[in-house]
Amino acid sequence: MIPVAFHSEHDDPVAWERALRAHLPELELRVGGPPEGVVAALAWKPPPGYFAGFRDLKLVVNLGAGVDALVARDDLPPLPISRLNDPGMVRLMCSYVTYAVTRYARDFHLFERAQRAGEWRYIHPRALHTHRVSVLGLGELGGAAAAALAGMGYAVTGWARTPKTIPGVRCLHGEAGFATALAEADTLVMLLPLTPATRGLIGAAQLAQMPRGANLINVARGALLDEDALLDALRSGHIAEATLDVFQQSPLPAGHPFWAMENVRLTPHLASITIPEAAAADVAESIRRVLRGEAPLHQVDPARGY
Repeated sequence: MIPVAFHSEHDDPVAWERALRAHLPELELRVGGPPEGVVAALAWKPPPGYFAGFRDLKLVVNLGAGVDALVARDDLPPLPISRLNDPGMVRLMCSYVTYAVTRYARDFHLFERAQRAGEWRYIHPRALHTHRVSVLGLGELGGAAAAALAGMGYAVTGWARTPKTIPGVRCLHGEAGFATALAEADTLVMLLPLTPATRGLIGAAQLAQMPRGANLINVARGALLDEDALLDALRSGHIAEATLDVFQQSPLPAGHPFWAMENVRLTPHLASITIPEAAAADVAESIRRVLRGEAPLHQVDPARGY
């Protein structure tokens, strides 16, 4: 048997066990079981001290896209961390981002308000290529979302730490590219990983660089964004609308100003989730590789944070 530990408050261990057994029949999935002999752990935001008892651990598989909750832990020895490569997760993120952008570009948010007010309001549609979208982060999720938006006809600019090439997307990098991406965004989509370099990346100064009346969509990490600065920008009208799937504190506390703001759309961190059936083959292969003394698939660089 191959003992594998499992911890997640949102993922179904039964679904993961069923999916993994199709590729790893020797699997022994332990949910809260003894740590002895466990060679791999599938985890999403485990509590402090969770890894302290695992003496035989050779691999941690992060059950999500962002690995920021793993790379800075003090109970995890220097062993490989693998991220998921899940086509289902990519498709879910693309569906969320294209919906959120289109809601603004086609004025659906204004029609929603008109309906609540009992008003018949006509706004003439504009060509999609006139709506400029800037996507911050061109990794597995961000790159796919940018390509999907470009395929719909939007004018898409993407920004990343290093140079990228995506058909149909103007790809920028560096400080000058970052400033351009902000200044030319009718809608800004945040899809960067959370690292020391990106924490608090979007604050009052960056929001001020965006065009007045722009929209902001954050589907990455709440800590990328200064929420107080966003509140000020939303109240002043400099930022017209925001769609937020992630927050500095989750669940969003009762009484937070976002709850009552008509120009803010909230969702409970579900823009993209892992589909076990789509990711299980890679996870099983990574486990087999580390047992052979090889590197796993999709290994994370802890120094870079992704």
